[in-house]
Amino acid sequence: MIWLISANGKMYDHAGSFAHYGSIDWRQGNSKYSIGDIVYIYCTSPIQRVRYKCRVTAIDKNSSEIRDDKDYWINKEEYEKSLDGKFLNLELIEEVDSEKLSLPFLQEHGLKAAPQGPIKVNEALESYISSIFSTANDEFFPETIESSPEIFEGIKKQVSVNKYERSSIARAKCIEAHGHSCKICNFSFEEIYGELGKDFIHVHHITPIHSIGKNYKIDYVNDLIPVCTNCHAMLHRQINGKYLTIQELIKLIS
Repeated sequence: MIWLISANGKMYDHAGSFAHYGSIDWRQGNSKYSIGDIVYIYCTSPIQRVRYKCRVTAIDKNSSEIRDDKDYWINKEEYEKSLDGKFLNLELIEEVDSEKLSLPFLQEHGLKAAPQGPIKVNEALESYISSIFSTANDEFFPETIESSPEIFEGIKKQVSVNKYERSSIARAKCIEAHGHSCKICNFSFEEIYGELGKDFIHVHHITPIHSIGKNYKIDYVNDLIPVCTNCHAMLHRQINGKYLTIQELIKLIS
């Protein structure tokens, strides 16, 4: 079965929870989920688009069997309320941030209105959503930026250094805080290229690998910054065996 459910980012930090653990224990409600079902998550206003594709890996869990997610709850009163009832576990398959998954596009492909509760997705709508997920993360991340061979250790699974740089969700959260101009050279793709460059920018992960431990939780405001392609490439190059810091690169070009 394919489902579409809604998520309120003003109550819970879904992006942070998925980034750290790769799954979320979700209130099950009265819907008849089965293990193996696919669940797409629609983020409510102001985002108003589908951002996550998940797989149901467990159902009928009680509050004593789920992970303590209090740190990810923005509204602590809602956290206490959330502990009632049964839960299912949603394992993240893919996350994207694409205009093509916003409400107007979804309505063009069969969705009647923004989901208020769980909706069973028909074949046509699922085909459209799936097609966007298969290509959306390639749009802003050309393969010209080489990934470091280093990996994070201690998190549930190993991930490449560029995991957050290549995530369109991380990119979206970073830009919400910092805007689309390069934080190093102030270059704006839109100012130079007009409509073609609108909303285009790379995202760089600042936090050094050696400082990331098993309890690392991504901070989209302080760990990530928007950078142009040139500056991003320079941040991934070494001089005398070391990568330049943001401040060092700013000084170099000033």
